[in-house]
Amino acid sequence: MKPSLPDEADPSARTGVVIVPEEGALAEIAARIAACRLCADRFATTATAHMPRPVLRASPTAPILVAGQAPGMRVHRSGLPFDDPSGERLRAWMGIDRVTFYDPQRIAVVPMAFCFPGYDARKADLPPPPLCARSWRAPLLAALPGVRLTLLVGGHAQKWHLGRRARSVTDTVRAWRDFAPDIIPLPHPSWRNTGWLRRNPWFEAELLPHLRARVAEELARAGRASSSSGRDSTT
Repeated sequence: MKPSLPDEADPSARTGVVIVPEEGALAEIAARIAACRLCADRFATTATAHMPRPVLRASPTAPILVAGQAPGMRVHRSGLPFDDPSGERLRAWMGIDRVTFYDPQRIAVVPMAFCFPGYDARKADLPPPPLCARSWRAPLLAALPGVRLTLLVGGHAQKWHLGRRARSVTDTVRAWRDFAPDIIPLPHPSWRNTGWLRRNPWFEAELLPHLRARVAEELARAGRASSSSGRDSTT
């Protein structure tokens, strides 16, 4: 039996793409992504037999980019990235609340594949189709000039962004100082990695304080810039 999808209208009819402002180069690219059906035939052959539903949130002003893997089933349903226990853990790692995380003018969430890839026959998540990144990632990132800090969540994001500098997730995350201050590699915050966190106590003791400090620094910088711009516009 195929895993059930929600009994509501086709989820592809509800947007999971949130762009602020809704005009300009980023909005134009995002509109094409929202309409993308390059993987429709691929998804139709998965155990979920679902339709594409791209999910991303971004703004040209966002100082922080969260580069994840791909939406899971829950995110496919809600259209809200990291809308699950993994997201709660990621926000705790970053030291921010949901309001901050879901403000696209502060946090851009741009996964390696924008749609839920589906399940295999054993109901395990399939990997993000490389076609998505090949088609959309470079032009989309080029439309995010405000990014000053990039969080690479998981091996797929690390391999794409770091190229030959990426090794195994453990080795790449352990070498986080090599990519500072503008890039921070992270393991996926899934519950499946709880054992990894226990085996690698340096992650919580050394990397997380740095992560929280850098996130707070960039959010504060963006806040000052926004305040200054607001004052200038009233003079």
